[in-house]
Formats: sequence, C-alpha cells, structure tokens
Amino acid sequence: MEPAVLGGKLASGLITPLLKKLFVPDAPGAGLVDRPVRLSSLVSFKGEKRTLTEKDVHKLAAHLVARAVDSPGEAPFPPDEQTAVADALARRLLALGDLDMDDLQAVRLGHRELARQLEYGAPAPAGLSTDARYFLGNATEWACLQILEFFTRRSTFVARTLVEQTRTQAELIARIDELIARSPRPGSQDRTFERRYLPYVAERHNHITIYGIDLRDSPDRWPLEVAYLSLEATATEERHLPDEHPGASFTVQLPAEEALSTHDRVLLRGDAGSGKTTLVQWLAVTAARNGDRIPYVLPLRTLIRAGQLPSPAAFLSSTGCPHSPPEGWTERVLTAGRALILVDGLDEIPSADRHHARDWLLSLIRAFPGNRWLLTSRPTAVRPDWLAGEGFRELTLAPMRRPEVKTFVERWHTAAQAPEYEGPLLDSLRTKRDLARLATNPLMCGLICALHRERRGYLPTGRKELYDAALTMLLARRDRERGMGALEGAELGEEAQLEILQRLAYALVLSGRTEMDQETAEGIVERCLPTVAGQGDARTVLRDLLLRSGLLRQPADGVVDFVHRTFQDYLGARYAVEEGHLDVLTSHAGDTQWEDVIRMAVAHARPRERVVVLRQLLARDEPRLTLLALACLEHATALDPAVRAEVETRAATLIPPRTTEDSLALAEAGPLVLELLPGPDGLTDEEARAVTVTASVLGAGEPDGALAVLRRFRDHPSLDVRRQLAGTWDRFDVREYAVEVLDQLCRDDDLFLRCSTQEQLNALRLMRPWHGLTIEGSPTAAEIIDAVDDPDAVTVLGLERNVSLQVLDGLLAFRSLNTLRLQDCPVVRSLEPLSELPLTELTFNGVLGTTGLRNLHGLTRLSLDQVLPSPHLRAHLPWNARLEYLHLGRYTLASTDLCDLDQWPTLTTLSLGRTDGAMTAGDWQEVGRLPALRNLVLNTSLDRYAVQEMPIIPSVEYLRLPAQDATRDQLLTLASRLPGLRTVSFKTYGLKILDRYAPLFPTADVTDDRF
Repeated sequence: MEPAVLGGKLASGLITPLLKKLFVPDAPGAGLVDRPVRLSSLVSFKGEKRTLTEKDVHKLAAHLVARAVDSPGEAPFPPDEQTAVADALARRLLALGDLDMDDLQAVRLGHRELARQLEYGAPAPAGLSTDARYFLGNATEWACLQILEFFTRRSTFVARTLVEQTRTQAELIARIDELIARSPRPGSQDRTFERRYLPYVAERHNHITIYGIDLRDSPDRWPLEVAYLSLEATATEERHLPDEHPGASFTVQLPAEEALSTHDRVLLRGDAGSGKTTLVQWLAVTAARNGDRIPYVLPLRTLIRAGQLPSPAAFLSSTGCPHSPPEGWTERVLTAGRALILVDGLDEIPSADRHHARDWLLSLIRAFPGNRWLLTSRPTAVRPDWLAGEGFRELTLAPMRRPEVKTFVERWHTAAQAPEYEGPLLDSLRTKRDLARLATNPLMCGLICALHRERRGYLPTGRKELYDAALTMLLARRDRERGMGALEGAELGEEAQLEILQRLAYALVLSGRTEMDQETAEGIVERCLPTVAGQGDARTVLRDLLLRSGLLRQPADGVVDFVHRTFQDYLGARYAVEEGHLDVLTSHAGDTQWEDVIRMAVAHARPRERVVVLRQLLARDEPRLTLLALACLEHATALDPAVRAEVETRAATLIPPRTTEDSLALAEAGPLVLELLPGPDGLTDEEARAVTVTASVLGAGEPDGALAVLRRFRDHPSLDVRRQLAGTWDRFDVREYAVEVLDQLCRDDDLFLRCSTQEQLNALRLMRPWHGLTIEGSPTAAEIIDAVDDPDAVTVLGLERNVSLQVLDGLLAFRSLNTLRLQDCPVVRSLEPLSELPLTELTFNGVLGTTGLRNLHGLTRLSLDQVLPSPHLRAHLPWNARLEYLHLGRYTLASTDLCDLDQWPTLTTLSLGRTDGAMTAGDWQEVGRLPALRNLVLNTSLDRYAVQEMPIIPSVEYLRLPAQDATRDQLLTLASRLPGLRTVSFKTYGLKILDRYAPLFPTADVTDDRF
C-alpha cells in the first residue's frame, strides 16, 4: 500500500483524537521544572499521571488498524494478520515511554527517525508478510508525524523552544567573542602589517646558499621552491602492546616537513649539511604563503651575539627584519596561538649558553601555549631526551637515499638552468662508488653539483680536488662565512684539524673497522696535541671536532666514526703517504676494502712514489690488481710516461672484453670494473655486447653503477646489444630499469621483452608499447590484457609455464597478433579461438587439446612438440596452409610418421627433434620429396636419424647438427647424401672442434652455431 493511500485511510481527523489519548493533559508555562522533560513523563500509560493502561494502548492500536482495514479500497494486508499487526503497532506506541529524549529533541529528530527509534525499541514479530510489514512501517511513520504535530501545539513546547534558543544564542555569542579575542580584527593595524611581513619572510628565505666554495661561473644561491627536496626524518618511539607482549621501541619515518603536523614541539637533529636550515627555510616560506601561521625564523648564532636572548617584542629586530610591527603585535600573535617559531642551530652556540637557551625557550612556551615550536641541532650538541620532559618529540634527519640524490641533482640543475650537465653527473654518481658515498646529504650533493658545473661537466681530476674542497668547506670556511667562531675554546686551524682527523682515519683503516670507542679516539688526539699546538685538552678537542667538523659523528654513546667512509679512506691514505707506509697499503691490495685507500694514496703520493705503488700492483699479475692500477691512473696527474703506458697496455688485454667468456672473467674483478668500462663510442658490436654482459653480471651486486653503464648503450644499433639490455631486466629495480633503459630501446621486429614476475608485468604500463612480449608464469588472459595498454601493438606473444590459462578466447584482444608461442601451458583446452587471429607463426607443446589446429590456414611457420591422437600429420596440421617452416619435436615424432609431409610442398625448412626410435627409409623418402626444401635441422645424436637410410637430397643447402656423438662415417654419409650443401653449422657449445669437421664437407662453409 502506498503512503498516500494509507494517509487517506488514516486521516488526521481520525487519528489525532486517538493518539492524543497517549499523552497527559497539557500544562501552562515553559515546563522548566523537570529539566529536561522526558517523553516518559508525558505519556499517559506511565508515571504518576497514568490515565491509560497497556491494555488500553493495545485497544487503541487495534482500533487504528481495524479502521484502515475496514475502509473502502484494497486491503493493505491479508486479514488473518490483523491481530499480529495491531499488537506490533501497540508495542511501538508503548516504546514512546522508554525513549530517553524530550519533545524538543523528538521534533528535531523528525517523524521518520522517531519511527525508526520506536522500531528499534519494539521490533515486529517474525512471520509477518511483506505487505503487513510494509503497512506497519508506514502506519508507524504516520503516527509519529501526528505525534510531533501534537507536540508543537502544546503551550509548553513554544515556551521551552524560546528558552532553548536563548541559551543557544548566548553560547554562540560567547564563543564568537572568544574567537574575536584570539584573532586580530580585520582591518586592524596587525592585519595590515602581516600583509607586509609575510611576503617579506617568503622572499627572504626562498633561496639555498652553499657556503665555503668559490664558483666563478655558477650562482651561489638557488630558488628554494625549485631546489627544495623533501627529506625523511626518523624517530624512535615506545609502543605499548597488550599484556602478553612487552612494550617495544620502533622507528617512525615521515617527511621532515611534516614534523609539526602531529606534534607542536619538535627537536630536529641532523649532521652537518643534512638540511636542517633548509627545512627551517621551507617551513617559513610555506607558512608565510599559506597564511595559516606567522613564522619567526630565529637563528641562535645571530641572537646570542646581543648577549641576551630576545623577548617576543624583539624577535624581528634581533634578526635584522627591516619592518617594524605594531606595538604588542608579536605577543598578540603568540597569545592567539598563531605562531610558528623556528629556532635554528642549537649546536652553533657555546655549550654554556645552551641551557640558557633552553630556559628562554621553555619560558616562551609556558607563557604562550598553543603555538608550534621547532628547534634544530646537530646530534651530539645535547644529550638524548634533552627536551623530552617538556613534550618535545625528537626526530633525526636521515641520509639521502639514491632516489632522493637523483631528485636533488635534477632539481639543482633546473634551478641553476644547467640541464646539459645533469645526465653526465648522474652517471658519475652511479658508477663512481666513492663519489656516491659522499653524496648523502644536501650540502655535499650541492657541492658536487656546483663543482661539476663549474668545470663544464667534469669533476675534479681524480676527485682529489673535490675532497679537498669539501674538507676546506667543512673544516674552516663554512662556519667562518656564516659568522661563527670556536665554541669550546679549542681554536684549531684547518691543517691542525686535518692532522688529528687523518690519524684517527689511519687507525681505523689499519684495524679494518669503521668506528672506534671514544676512549681510544681521545688517546690518539692526546698524542697528537703537542704536534698541532692546539688549545684545550683531548676531550675538548674531540668534542669540538664531533660538533663542528662535519666529518666525525657519534653514532652511539662512547663510539666515534666518520660520517662518510670515503673521508676515512681519503684521510687515512693521506697519513699513510706522509708517513711512508706505501708498502703497508700495497700489501693489502688483495683486499677489496683497501681499493679506495690505495687509489687515494696514489692521488696524495709524489710521482716517484706513484711508480712504486703501480709497479707493485702490476707485479702481482692478477687481473683485478691490473684494473686497480688502471683506476689509479685517474688520480696520477704526474707520472712516468713509461709506467703509464705499461699499465694501459696490460689493462688493454682485459678492457674492453671481446667475448662472453672475457666478459664473465672481467666481472670477477668486482665493482671496480664498472668505472673502467668504455663505450659505446669506439667499440665494435661484439665489444659493445661484451661490455653490456659484464655490466649485467655486476648488476646483481652494484645495480646503480651497472645501470649507469647500460644506459649508455640503450641507443645502440646492434640487435645483440639491445637483446642483452632487454634480457637483464631481472637484475635491477623493475620500475627504474623499465623507465631508464627498456623504454628507450629501439623496437624492431626481432626485439622482444620477457616479463617473469607480476611486478614486471605491471611495469609494462610505464613504457611505450612493445610489439614482442614473453610472459612467464600464470596470469590470466584478463590480467595480461590489463597490463598491456595497447593490445593492438602486440604482434608477437609468448606464454610460458602458465598453469591457469584454459581457454584462449581472451587473446582475441591482440588483434594484430601474428606469432604465438605456448610453452608448457598444460591446461589449454583448444586452439580453436586462434583462427580469428592473423597468425602466421605458432609454437606450442604439451597443451591439453589441439582442436582447431587444422583451421589455422594462414600459418607459414609451425613448431610443435605434442603427442597427437593419430599417426597421420594431415589429420591434425592445417593441410592447406602454405607452411615454409616446420619443427616436429620428440613427442610429435613419437606419435606420428612423416608419410604426409608432401602435403606441404612449400616447406623450405624442416627441423626434427629427438626421436625415440630410428627414422625409417620411408620417412627419409618423404623428406626427399619436398621440392622446396633448403634447410635441414637435426637436433640430437645422428644415431637417432639413421642417416644411412637417407636418399640423395640435392636441394638442401644448409645443414645444422649437434657435434656430440657425430662419427666421421656419419658425417661423410651426410656429405654424400646432401651434395648441394653450402653451409654446415655445428652446435659446439664452445668446444674448439670445427677444424676436424671442415675437411669432411669440402664444398661447404663449416661454422659454429653458439645459440
């Protein structure tokens, strides 16, 4: 029954007097005595004013239902359900007394929601028909509508509504007043000043500067919004687990610029050059542009000069801001909780002042709660949890990872408007391991980018100049040019610091370790102090080096190490040369951990010392050490020409490799090889392929360097080179290799791509369409089609080891497919759908059913290794196809004979797999009757083919066979039976045995088939 019909049956004039009996008589006034006035106090069947009993309510409901049923028109539900419906409606009306709400709340709720509340309080009995339940629901809603209408006419309802509105308005006015008190009024002096101040902050901090290097043709400032890189911050936190598991610490990782998103107070630690100040600038610029917070950038090294840290009123004047704010503006911003206070460089003030700085900061926080606070420091400036008790969350900037370095280099060159230098630098960072280890923070990455551009795309010769520039920048110029002096009274010059650092480095090199305990380090410093004539004791000097040098750090309590292994090797080599310990270095040349130390020693050594090192390396006559000597030439700017020529001559026998065997042997020398691999310019196709093989093999251990080498060959014209690049995908990061190498390859008819994992299949979407694909594994046809953006572009498709593909209908989406290979797809039921494709080549083995093969009339090449139900080829193969190539595998030959071969007179190539029994003379007679046969391929031992039964077949010009188990008599027989031979190709598998076979085929070229 429709609601309109029901409404007609239960008209207001009928239902209102009945429902009015459910409530006690109305009373004057606002009804405020019983606050709130619950429905339970209004209903007439509960409480002290009871006028109805539950039995009366059931009678009332029965009366309502009876009037609806007895009225003219269609009955709303079957008559035998009338009593059950009336009881259900009565229980819902009685549920009014149990609702925990007053009449105002009921009206706000609405009649439908009130009806649902009653339905939840008294659900309908089970067994009602659909019509009965529908009537019951509509009747309940109609009753609730009348009840709410009744409520709004009560005298107390109107009065109480006015009272509630008055209360609500008063609360709203109070909240608005509070909001106005917390926020500057529009049009005030504060807002006018902020419109000047915020753009000033955004402009002042919207740049990146590298201190401590001299650049003639490169800018020393770059736009922040272009060059900024999001870095990762980490924090160690305690996790409270259930009772059965104890609490444990875990590491949280988040973008550094989100440090204040969940915590209003953050202490951010980071090594020298890790990006702390740049992050402060980014937060300030972002806040200024968004306008949601008022940023204050407070560098402590600047504030401390005045002798007293500033009050809020002096925040701007103490940092050199040229704008004068209205009186009391900063305090009003802080009081309103609108400020972002960025206190930079706790480590840049003396330790005696750090506790004073903490007291100053905490006094501000307590005076002005609700703002956001960020404090930056180097890791060793203050102890762990220094501010944890004050609610500060501690985060540490993590070293840059390879993708972040790549992004930084790209953005830096965009900001510097020097895109032509970007690619070569990225290649250098990938192939040169020590350089890559140096580029782990924005400061060092920026230094490398700037020096690379300054030298027109070339890094300093041997990179010694790069290390020297980095050390000068870190040890002296950076702090000086930023206006900082000694912090702890240990006033050491650059050379004095280098002397201490190189002794620490050499001690680590000799021990074969990368860290030492602090007590040992202090002992080395103490023995060094008389030499350098420094101020302070060993502990003070070491603490100053840990804090300010940017080279040493304290990864754990009581432990010291170098921030980069490359600095340890460089400084250790410098000390070894100064002390004349070259023999010590070369005695460890067999250890790959000493490679970089030896190369740096050659960079530091004098010309005669370089000769000694290089000749000692060559004297060992080991390929890896010869290559190490070649790598050292990069660092030997002055060297005896005869020694240089000797190294290059010896290395020329190894690089470039010329064969696959040479490539594999070269790869055994280790990652050092990647820096030395040439090309592609000046290499033959064979050498280019061999170089890519070497890089591919090394890609498993050094993917970055190997990828940089392979990228250089992606435009190579040789198909073999590009096949090697396409075939080594699984050694690298799938997505990166797809974008960097595979997507750039020239696609010709013979180049295809293999996808062996789901990740590789998904990566197809990142590349231009491939016309040739081989997909290994068991994705469904739908999954394959979903991964291929343009199925029409695929002309060659191989499916290997697919145990889920049963029907081939899904492959019809590849409407241009002309070649299909099904290898080890055992549940394919039929080949029938393939007749709708323009196939010219089909290869398959071991499918469940071959139905439909005879209908593939367009085939010109067919290869099968499949048991056939009957011994006649004509019963299964497409007899009217113009086949030019036919391969019959072991299982096909075992189940059929060759008596029908003459049905395909167009065959030019016949390939026969292994046979379980010898071929008969009749089989060979069938082969001899093929008029167009030019190529014959025998794939197993000649004993299986009974070549003595072969007739003379003059048309065959090319013969391919295995070398194993081929006797002289058998080969002579073949030569006599095939007088038209022009080429004989043996599968030798690398064995040098062709010389013994060549005389047996005097009219043919005998070649080695390696593939």
